[in-house]
Amino acid sequence: MAMFKAIRIDKAEKGTSVALTQFDEAELMDGDVTVAVEWSTVNYKDGLAVTGKAPVVRRFPMIAGIDLAGTVTQSSHPDWKAGDKVICNGWGMGETHLGAYAERARVKGDWLVRLPDGLSARDAMAIGTAGYTAMLAVLALEKHGLTPKDGPVVVTGAAGGVGSIAIAVLSKLGHHVIASTGRMAEAPYLKDLGAAEVIDRSELSGPAKPLAKERWAGGIDSVGSTTLANLLSMTKYRGAIAACGLAAGMDLPSSVAPFILRGVCLYGIDSVMCPIELRKQAWGRLASDLDHGKLSEITQEINLDEVIAAGARVLEGQVRGRIVVKIL
Repeated sequence: MAMFKAIRIDKAEKGTSVALTQFDEAELMDGDVTVAVEWSTVNYKDGLAVTGKAPVVRRFPMIAGIDLAGTVTQSSHPDWKAGDKVICNGWGMGETHLGAYAERARVKGDWLVRLPDGLSARDAMAIGTAGYTAMLAVLALEKHGLTPKDGPVVVTGAAGGVGSIAIAVLSKLGHHVIASTGRMAEAPYLKDLGAAEVIDRSELSGPAKPLAKERWAGGIDSVGSTTLANLLSMTKYRGAIAACGLAAGMDLPSSVAPFILRGVCLYGIDSVMCPIELRKQAWGRLASDLDHGKLSEITQEINLDEVIAAGARVLEGQVRGRIVVKIL
């Protein structure tokens, strides 16, 4: 079996240790498809894993990375053959199953999505779990019945990965997007993505009232905690918020008032174990509803040996948009 480069996380006396090293292909976990990984990306969860700042990793040793795009090299799964271009994200990769920051990955064929026409492997990882999660949130709002004529939609954590893709998609679909950010210097960037308004996150960071003035018909939140509570209190009658993150914390200091007095809905967005048919729908919509020109503008490229430092920058809120990782 061959050796290949990988970012390996091991249990240490205090926390974890992480390093770019050589990994033996014989140590890959069970799976019926082997993929030559060409591109990956750096998400918030990846930052937590490589820095050890949260107990994301549940098996050691672990290869970090929750997203990959590449080419099948071997398969015993009936749906896949050598040469197929595939995407894999979630399913516990980088947490309980050896992940994507490596030149090789072995996974279950049932986890894979075929790379959609019109997307390159690099494009797919410029989108990554962050963008795929944003699209799942958009699909939830659409299923709720939200349309541009219903009023503005708000996006929190707007300059991050989820927020950037959410703004680009929602604006292309015709929505009036209000972007909330703690980095007001990024306002020109957010408006270039399609935001009609940019507000400071401080407007959403104070204690939430049970009900506040109605400001938006819907929203996508990657922040959680008090920010999400404020979003709910300011959502219009029969509006909806899709929640997909916890950058500010896991608590939700809210009340039942928005739900029982305004009929507001709160949709939980899970990207990790999302059913495969919904995954295919989301990736298909990303191929058609995301301006690839804007995607290239919000993307920066790094190599595998730069991932650990990039993960720390993501957690510190120093990264705008998306990072793609060139593996092969």
